[in-house]
Amino acid sequence: MSDEYLSRGYLTTEELKEIVEIPSEERLKKKPVAVPECPQEIPCTPCAEICPVGAISMPTPNDRPIVDYEKCIGCSLCVQICPGLAFFMIHYRGEVARITMPHELLPIPKRGDEVVLLNRRGEEVGVGKVVLVIPKEKSVGDTPVVTVEVPLNLAWEVRAIRVKEAGE
Repeated sequence: MSDEYLSRGYLTTEELKEIVEIPSEERLKKKPVAVPECPQEIPCTPCAEICPVGAISMPTPNDRPIVDYEKCIGCSLCVQICPGLAFFMIHYRGEVARITMPHELLPIPKRGDEVVLLNRRGEEVGVGKVVLVIPKEKSVGDTPVVTVEVPLNLAWEVRAIRVKEAGE
């Protein structure tokens, strides 16, 4: 993979699939599963250290994290602790997917809120519903984490949300 993502500031879905083995559709339907979107080999190991079942491995601290999708229990601790905001949980549920992601924008949404779905470039791609919020105070990291229900076809595109403004 080239380093073009560094100059543009985001990975494309195609680039992600070059660096991470994507979980099978069967696995995605079972329960939430952690997906790392860490393109750089930098010294960082919080995700591997916090995983309660050892599903995340890194042969050296500079390696990209590798998730054993069959071991992953979907606890979201890796999403909460990642200082690079590079972990997401994905779970297929019929015609929708639930995406668990770090959320650094204000305001913090509430459960049940309808939110604007954003892709990796920050572009609006649809509307989703917040199903869970882990506030900063209850997260193991320094960032709130939200789970949003999105159309299934957007599961690999949505990586951020924006709370709708009044009248939107």
